[in-house]
Amino acid sequence: MTSQRAGRGPSVTRVMEIVEAVSSLEQPMSPADLSFHLGIPKASLHRLIQQLEDDGYIQINMRGKVVPARRMYKVALGVLYSSRFQIQRQAILQRLGRQLDEACGIAIPDGTEMVYYDRVESSWPLQFNLKAGSRVPLWCTSSGKLYLSFLPKNMRHRVINNLPLDKLSRSTLTDPDSLEESLILTRANEMGIDNEEYIDGMVGCSVPIKNEDGQFIASLYTHVPVVRKSLEELKAYEPLLRQAAAEISDLLNSPVMDSGE
Repeated sequence: MTSQRAGRGPSVTRVMEIVEAVSSLEQPMSPADLSFHLGIPKASLHRLIQQLEDDGYIQINMRGKVVPARRMYKVALGVLYSSRFQIQRQAILQRLGRQLDEACGIAIPDGTEMVYYDRVESSWPLQFNLKAGSRVPLWCTSSGKLYLSFLPKNMRHRVINNLPLDKLSRSTLTDPDSLEESLILTRANEMGIDNEEYIDGMVGCSVPIKNEDGQFIASLYTHVPVVRKSLEELKAYEPLLRQAAAEISDLLNSPVMDSGE
């Protein structure tokens, strides 16, 4: 081993390679697979993984695979919601809100829930009290179902089989097979649908916000009371939703700007 290889720089580079791989690979890998994939000797990889696990950035799941832990999610969300993006992201959402004249926002997965991090309210007096910071279930919301649909099939099945699938409205899908059928259609259309499945009298739809590799980052959603719009009427806004989602994706994937730009 050269002195440079033993120095801090290469070790930090290897740590970041592990973090990047764990956060972006579609299927989680075992430490041995990661060692081969990254070209890092097994002993070195195990040492770095142990450190990252101790620090709360990654964890080893029940199948012995390396997956992100809470601190990695917090870093990702911190970058996503840094002040550099905030004003531009809010401008896009506010324009979309004016175009729809309905509530809309961005939802981010966090464990077995979706979190509403950004939201623009409608001008209507009748609206649902789902403010920024609200947490909603995966299996019965348009944002949550969209996120589930992007998971690899085997992972999705494991998640579905461990979700409570509580019946929260008259139309909640509580049968895993029925939910899976809905998710297959959701993935094919890349559009999440909530047909009064979370709250009686509310319909919603979501489209994905993706990174530069086409992977799911977040959901761009809207929902309305059915007394104002039907689900089909809401789905007619799909082009506007997709345009806004593409603009947010481009914003998040853009190079870091100088402070003077």
